[in-house]
Amino acid sequence: MNIFRLVIALVFLALGLIVGFQNGSPQITLKLFSLSWVTTPGNAIILSLLTGVIIGGMIVLATMVWPLYSKLRKANKQAATPVAGSGTGP
Repeated sequence: MNIFRLVIALVFLALGLIVGFQNGSPQITLKLFSLSWVTTPGNAIILSLLTGVIIGGMIVLATMVWPLYSKLRKANKQAATPVAGSGTGP
């Protein structure tokens, strides 16, 4: 398992170096609707990755986490209500 973690760390280190070397490249212009800004390719790659992570996280939150949390709340509410006839009676 430790070797697997080391390999993953080295892969991400290599990707970071590749993105870092991109910062020496000529600048590019990003255009989105009426917005336009000039940046380096390395910054554009990092921005696109971060945007993808945020959008993906929001999709997972909306499609899986909130529905499961709702089911859990309903199950806890049903478990908290006493069932008729379950007590010790005469």
